[in-house]
Amino acid sequence: MTQTSGEPVIAIRDVVKQYRVRHEKGRTLKEALLRQRIYQETINALDHVTFDISAGRTLGIIGSNGSGKSTLLKLIAGTSVPTSGAVEVSGRVSALLELGAGFHPDFSGRENIYLDGAIMGLSRQVIDERFDDIVAFAEMGEFIDAPAKTYSSGMYMRLAFSVAVSVDPDIILIDEVFAVGDESFQRKCLDKIEEFKSMGKTIVFVSHSLDAVRSLCDEAAWIDKGRLRAHGATSKVIDHYLWAVNEMEDERLSAEEAMSRYQDRWGTRRGEISSVTIRDASGSEKHTFETGDGLSVHIGYSVKERLEEPVIGMAIHRSDGVLCFGCSTRELGEPPASVAGEGELTFAIDALDLLPGSYNFSVSFHNDADTETFDYHDRKYRFRVVKGPKNNGIFRQAHRWDGWPAGGGS
Repeated sequence: MTQTSGEPVIAIRDVVKQYRVRHEKGRTLKEALLRQRIYQETINALDHVTFDISAGRTLGIIGSNGSGKSTLLKLIAGTSVPTSGAVEVSGRVSALLELGAGFHPDFSGRENIYLDGAIMGLSRQVIDERFDDIVAFAEMGEFIDAPAKTYSSGMYMRLAFSVAVSVDPDIILIDEVFAVGDESFQRKCLDKIEEFKSMGKTIVFVSHSLDAVRSLCDEAAWIDKGRLRAHGATSKVIDHYLWAVNEMEDERLSAEEAMSRYQDRWGTRRGEISSVTIRDASGSEKHTFETGDGLSVHIGYSVKERLEEPVIGMAIHRSDGVLCFGCSTRELGEPPASVAGEGELTFAIDALDLLPGSYNFSVSFHNDADTETFDYHDRKYRFRVVKGPKNNGIFRQAHRWDGWPAGGGS
């Protein structure tokens, strides 16, 4: 079927997809026989979703697990129907959905190629003509005549993807093709998708790999708890999604911090760390940052009886326990002769050099001779670096490269 670029080939109109989930409470034998105490819950997998996909476009669908991405793909593929609303599709569709869907575990790879090809509408003659190419692309070799139940998940995916792309479809639906398979085959998949793009095929691509969506897709749709939160330019939708993910991460880390207030803490308590707050450059409480952001830790302390020569220390550990950095107020010179009452000091980082990952702050309150720890909060304050340069290691070392030709130079 000929598709005209720019025309909608997939139209999703006010689609609702509901599932009923049965719940059974603990029952007596009598209740079980009488089928009592069983109730059903209706779940909206998709909740009034509306948008179009134009011919020749590559759309990435993103969202958390259970958000409705795969359900939407099944509706487009026609393997499921909406509870209400409509899904209109124009053109031949090839769908790579659930791993090994359409494969019979007792059939050989060879037999499953013919079975899956027939399900997709290919005649036996066409499959005969394409058989060698399918096997070669899937890299099945001598395993092609082995039963499918002996295949690894990677072999399943290679064969399923190879059959799916052999159909010469107008519309290709791909659900997490990069979840299995080795690096080499994933690159072959990417190359094949790029080839289909150059041919003007319409591609709908579900993935948790935001880098893959960003590099492959012309546009993106963000599904959240069954609702369409955003649809448009890929970078804009991904940035919107990441902002929401970071906000949820902030809330989670704040809640965990509050729950662990009295855990991972020890000391004589003659002096106490009364509060620790992580803030961003604007002064707002924050737990997610990017490499290069400003960050400050506000440390409140309380001393009931005067303490001599006190020191407050700070350490940053990666989530696996690796010490990234440590320092203390000793850097300021001689400690104060004594402190009493309440106060607050600030540990400030003008530009955070840590690379993306999960980290924890530790805060200590002790005497200068290190003979008494008044209060120690061990890795209690969590934060994440969620975005940064593509470097390796723990932190970004200031550096430069000299003498290398500029991009495009010969």
